Amino acid sequence: MAKKLIVGPTFEEMLHPEKIDPEIRAKALRMMKEDPLDPINLFNITWKDENNQIYHHVLPKELTGVDANIVVLHSVHFPTRSHKVGATYSVLVEKELFGEVDPSVHTLVWPSTGNYGIGGAFVGCRMNFNSIVILPEDMSRERFEMIESYGAHVIATPGSESNVKEIYDKTWELRRSDPNVRVLNQFEVMGNYRFHYYVTGNTIVELAAHLQERGIGNGKIAAYVSAMGSGGTIAAGDRIKQVWPDHKIVGLEPIQCSTLYNNGYGAHRIEGIGDKHVTWIHNVWNMDALMCIDDMESVRGLALLTDPVGKETLAKRYGVPEADVEAMSQFFGISGVCNVLGAIKTAKFYEFGPDDVIVTICTDAIDRYYSVMDWLRETEGEMDETMAAERMQNTFHGQKLDYVLEGSLEVRERWHNLKYYTWVEQQGKTVEELDAQRDPEWWHKHQEMVHEIDRRILEARAEQQ
Repeated sequence: MAKKLIVGPTFEEMLHPEKIDPEIRAKALRMMKEDPLDPINLFNITWKDENNQIYHHVLPKELTGVDANIVVLHSVHFPTRSHKVGATYSVLVEKELFGEVDPSVHTLVWPSTGNYGIGGAFVGCRMNFNSIVILPEDMSRERFEMIESYGAHVIATPGSESNVKEIYDKTWELRRSDPNVRVLNQFEVMGNYRFHYYVTGNTIVELAAHLQERGIGNGKIAAYVSAMGSGGTIAAGDRIKQVWPDHKIVGLEPIQCSTLYNNGYGAHRIEGIGDKHVTWIHNVWNMDALMCIDDMESVRGLALLTDPVGKETLAKRYGVPEADVEAMSQFFGISGVCNVLGAIKTAKFYEFGPDDVIVTICTDAIDRYYSVMDWLRETEGEMDETMAAERMQNTFHGQKLDYVLEGSLEVRERWHNLKYYTWVEQQGKTVEELDAQRDPEWWHKHQEMVHEIDRRILEARAEQQ
C-alpha cells in the first residue's frame, strides 16, 4: 500500500514563517509542546520564534574579551533542538519532489556523526520513510538515544568523529545489499548547502539591520565563522558575501584533526566537525581564512558555561550578567563553544572593533553532552572557582593567533584539490564534476534551484488538497 506523500515548508516559509498559512503555523507552534513528533512540526523549521524574531544572543564582552560584537544564532528551538533538521528536511523533500525517493519503496540511509543523523531520523520518519542512521560508536550516548526515540534504526561504525571513511564504507555495503536503499549523504547532497545558503544566510543578513536598530554594529556583518562538519552551515557565508563582498568567511577545524590546515588527521572531541576530509558541498573558493581550535578547550568551555560553579564564577568574578549566564547555559554545545572561540580569534586576527559584528552558530545544546561532562569530571575532577577561572583564561580570554591560514589563491587551490581523494577516488565522482566547482556559476546554479524547489513544493501541496 502506498504511503501518503508528506511535504512541509518551502525555503521561503522557513526564512519567513509569517508566510505560512496562519492555521498551519498556529497548529505547528502548539504541537511543538503538545506532540513534538507530529509531522506538522516540520513547519517549525526556522530561525524565528512565534513573533518572527530571530533566535540569537549578543554575547557579553565580559565573556569574549574583545571589542567586536559576537552574536550567536542558537538552534535549540528547532525540532530535534538542532539546525541540522533544516538540512535533512531540505535534502529529503528535494529528493522526493524530483522522484528520487518514494516512501512506499525506499529505505533512507543517513550517514552522520550526530546531529544530521538525529535530524534524518526525525524528518525521515515524520515523512513516512523507513530510516537508518549510521553513526560512529564513540559518539555521545545521547545521540543514539535521540535517534531511536524518533523511530529510526542505528548502525554503529568503528571510531569517533573523524572516522567518516568507515561510515562511507557501510553506506556502500548497504547500497549493494539492497537496491531500494537510498543514501542521503550530508557531505555530498546540495540540499544541505541550499538550506544554509538561503535560510541561514538570509536570516543573518536580516539580523544585521535588527542589531543596528538596537545600536549594535554598523548594519553589516563583518565576518561569519563556522566549523566544518558536512560543510553545510558555512554555506550561509556565500549568501552574506553576496550582500557585503568584503565580508570574511572563516572556517574552523580541530587542531587534533587539522585536515585543511596541514593535511592533518586524528581523533578529537568536538562532535559534529572535523571529519578528516573536504566535503563535496563546501565552497572552499569563498573561504577567507581557516583557523584551528583545540578540542579540550571547547569541552572545558562548555563545562564552564553549564556547571553551577562555572556559572557562579562567570557572574561574580568576571561580571558576566546573570541573565546572560543563565541563557548561555541553555543553548551551547561543544561545537558552539568552538565556534565562539573561533569568532574571538577572528576578532583578534582582523582587528575588528566595536562597530563590527561577527556572527556564528550554536548548532545544538548541552542535552547532547551530559555524558561528556560526566567524563570530564571523572578525568579532571569537580570544578571549583580556581578551575573555573583557569578555564575562563585558557579558553575565552586566552585565544591566541596560532593555527591561522589565510585563503590565498594557492591555498584555496590546495583545499579544492583535496576533494579529489575522497570524491573521485572513493565516492564515484568524475574529474569533470570536480573541475566544474572551480567556476562560480556552478555554485550560482545550485543557489538558484531554491526557487524551483519552492515551486514544486507548492504544486505538491495543491495536489493534496
